[in-house]
Amino acid sequence: MAKLLSNKTVHTSVTGQCLCGAVRFKLTGPMRGVSICHCGQCRRWHGHVGAYTNVKRSALTFTDDAALKWYASSDFAKRGFCGACGSVLFWDAPEQDTISVTAGCLDSPTGVDVDIQIFTEDKGDYYALDPRIPIRPKSS
Repeated sequence: MAKLLSNKTVHTSVTGQCLCGAVRFKLTGPMRGVSICHCGQCRRWHGHVGAYTNVKRSALTFTDDAALKWYASSDFAKRGFCGACGSVLFWDAPEQDTISVTAGCLDSPTGVDVDIQIFTEDKGDYYALDPRIPIRPKSS
């Protein structure tokens, strides 16, 4: 099995925003390491794989969310994006006490590393998995 690049939960305060700045937010408290998601929905939503950390809902506060829009992508989750520039920002399953945040919208330094690749059975045929990062072929 590949060695885990990071198995830490980062306790920090990080800011983030969309490309145009119309959605701005702050994360406080522990952030999970980044999961790279290869599922078909993430690949279509992002144009490639999704890369997400997550935090407790109470750790996410908005500085500006007037342009924030939500798309119900399944029966159990919705995806948040900027209605002005289209930046992909969040994955949210309302029954969970956490919300996933795209790693690419966070301002550096984030302090998080990639921990795992998920839904690798669904990966695209145009790229290879990173053998240094552990995989989870399915959701569970």
